[in-house]
Amino acid sequence: MFEVQNLHSGYGEMSVLKDISFTVRDEIFAVLGANGAGKTTLLKTLARLLPIQSGSLKLDGKDVSNAAAYAMPGSGVAYVPQEGNVFPDLSVMENLSIGGRTGNRPKAEKLEEVFELFPRLKERRSQSGGSLSGGEGQMLAVGRALMQDPSVLLLDEPSAGLSPLFVDTLFSNIAETRRDKGVTIVLAEQNAVKALEIADRVMVLSLGEMHLLRDRADLSMSDITAAYHI
Repeated sequence: MFEVQNLHSGYGEMSVLKDISFTVRDEIFAVLGANGAGKTTLLKTLARLLPIQSGSLKLDGKDVSNAAAYAMPGSGVAYVPQEGNVFPDLSVMENLSIGGRTGNRPKAEKLEEVFELFPRLKERRSQSGGSLSGGEGQMLAVGRALMQDPSVLLLDEPSAGLSPLFVDTLFSNIAETRRDKGVTIVLAEQNAVKALEIADRVMVLSLGEMHLLRDRADLSMSDITAAYHI
C-alpha cells in the first residue's frame, strides 16, 4: 500500500521525521512511541496534510509525494485525527453522510455496515456529534472514515482520553474492520499493550527516528520498553 523511502517531514523548516523508510502491506501496522516521537507527524504526512521535505511516498506504486490532501480520499486513504475529528453541530447521521460522499457503493449499504460495527451510533443517530461521549465520538470518527470505503485507514491515537471499557471496545472494532473488510490500517498509539494485541507489525519512533520495525510475533514488551527509552 504505502512505500516510504528516506522520508524527512515536519513543520515549516523544522524537520520532525528524519530518514524514515518502511513499507505498509495488507495489515495492521502499529506506530508506537512516546509523546513527541513523531507519530502524528507521520500520519499527517501519509495523509498529505504535511509537505515532504525530502524522500518519497508511494501509494499502490504511484508516487504521491506531492499529492494534495483533498485527493487522498479518492485514492482510498481515510484519516482520523486525534482531535477535532467530528462535526459537533451536525447529527451522527449527518457526520456519517459526509463520509459517504466518496466511493461507489450505495450510502445506505455502507451505513448499515457502520451501524453493525458500532451499534451505539445507530442508537445515537439523531444526536449531535458534540453531545457524544469521548468513546462514542471516536466511534463516529472511525465510522465516518469507513463510509469512504477506504483501502487504507490512518488512525491517530484513537484510545486517547477514553475509559478502559471504550478502549477495549474500540480496539475490538478496529480488529474486526481489518478482518471483515480487509482494510489496511496504520495505527499510531501510545497504548502499546492494546496495539500489540491487534498489530501484525510494529514500528517504534523516538524523536523522529525509527528505532524498531518488526513482526509482532517476533516482538516482546521488553523490546518495546527498550525502544521507548533510547
